[in-house]
Amino acid sequence: MRRACSLIAATIALLSLGLAPARAVTLDEINGAVLAKRATVDRDGLNPFIVKAQILLGRRSISPGVVDGLDGENFHKAVAQFRRQENLGEGDAIDAATWARLGGDAIKDVIVPYEITKADARYRFAKRIPHDYARQAKMKRLSYTSAREMFAERFHMSEPLLVALNPKVRMTKAGSEIQVASTGREVQKGAAVRVEAVKLTGMVIVYGPDERILASYPATIGSEENPSPSGDYTVERVARNPDYTYDPEKNFQQGKNRKKLTLPPGPNGPVGSVWVALSKPTFGIHGTPEPSKVSKTNSHGCVRLTNWDAEELADLVKPGVPVRFVD
Repeated sequence: MRRACSLIAATIALLSLGLAPARAVTLDEINGAVLAKRATVDRDGLNPFIVKAQILLGRRSISPGVVDGLDGENFHKAVAQFRRQENLGEGDAIDAATWARLGGDAIKDVIVPYEITKADARYRFAKRIPHDYARQAKMKRLSYTSAREMFAERFHMSEPLLVALNPKVRMTKAGSEIQVASTGREVQKGAAVRVEAVKLTGMVIVYGPDERILASYPATIGSEENPSPSGDYTVERVARNPDYTYDPEKNFQQGKNRKKLTLPPGPNGPVGSVWVALSKPTFGIHGTPEPSKVSKTNSHGCVRLTNWDAEELADLVKPGVPVRFVD
């Protein structure tokens, strides 16, 4: 009761100063975001303009990684890539010409309603995903741990943004409606003719015929302790919903595990929902259980993408497609 009174008093004090308490970002603010109001943010730093821009970039297969509404590195890398592709000059800021080319003010459907299905409601969530691989190997599936995680990943969003748009919705109830990012992409299956993993910028670039860029993704590419290879390789195979074989003699040391282990499939597995095997043994391009950390943390030598970007890449490539690691 005392805490409630304190909150009321604080609100009255703010109002007496002409200041209203900060509000969470809304669907209308995102769909109606315009260049002229690009500096507006909510109490958690979420920017409706950035949310809209991230979704518009993602629709072009120029991935900003997670749609989170934050002014981060992966967002700027995507903007810079879009500007290069559209001959809008160097730079990583959205100016009037860039915004207009994205469709900007005219597009009003970047956040749309989604009705939770019976299949969604029946999904069997894992209580938790242990860090230790030996414990993961005993599980039947490395599933999502919550409906929030499942829907956030399905619609390429951060969980805080999903919750901000749906603060009172029960996400495990069939028939409930949630507001989500409209991130549909048109993919030309098998259209890739080559792929580049650029270590300096932390980007994977997919090229089609005539050197046309089909897609670009922020990526984690190796580390100082476990660097990615250099040079030219090829795609050997694509495995969807893969299990994961941990071999400390060939890979890396995880905790106290010194025996070979087979971990079950699932989006929260070490390689996420897709494994694109390369002609260099034990190396590949794959998804991740932690999409928000892509391009921000190290890997054990492989190339790590968000699950949705890895899934799109898997659609674009086929065995034999060249993959070059660019230093």
